[in-house]
Amino acid sequence: MEMIIELVGVSALQTLLMVFFSTVFAVLIGFPLGILLFITSPTGITPKPVFNTVLSRIIDVLRSFPFVILMIVMLPLTRLLLGTAIGTTATIIPLSVAASPFVARVIESSMLEIDPGVITAARAMGSTNTQIVYKVLIPEVLPSVVSGITLTIINLISYSAMAGTLGGGGLGDLAIRYGYQRFRTDIMIASVIVIIIMVALIQFAGTKIAERILRKR
Repeated sequence: MEMIIELVGVSALQTLLMVFFSTVFAVLIGFPLGILLFITSPTGITPKPVFNTVLSRIIDVLRSFPFVILMIVMLPLTRLLLGTAIGTTATIIPLSVAASPFVARVIESSMLEIDPGVITAARAMGSTNTQIVYKVLIPEVLPSVVSGITLTIINLISYSAMAGTLGGGGLGDLAIRYGYQRFRTDIMIASVIVIIIMVALIQFAGTKIAERILRKR
């Protein structure tokens, strides 16, 4: 029993580290991409149809890749950057790339729901495009963004479990190497239970944070 607790505890920590850093990098990449998608759209504050179409297609292509295939495709890049293509740290790179397009679309769709009158009013008061983005658009979409990032984190937990099939570490790796390959059903069940608990806690926290932001508006 102690061995199971130790194995699951270490693997859970690896999963949390993968998901945390992947979320940070995905938001750093996806947030500005989402803003670009919105402001360059036909209804955006600086329409650029050609640029918007190209960027949109690139994001759609990245979103369409199944994660396991994306991870395999990125093995050379991961090995080049980190010197290894397996393990917890190496998995962060494909996880970040997989989640970034999702974050970008979340930001874009949230901003598309903003009442155009809000932007018009900001322009009438002499706001620049930069001021509109930082003082109008971002504050308006924060609750939706929090909900979207919550979904992103949950997806990343799922992706990190799939990464275990390629030696990515974490609970997925534990469930496959110990639970499946060594016929340890107890370890597999324990891994699944911990993943379920993680998802439930993250969803609860995300919902509460979004509600709190809404109450303060």
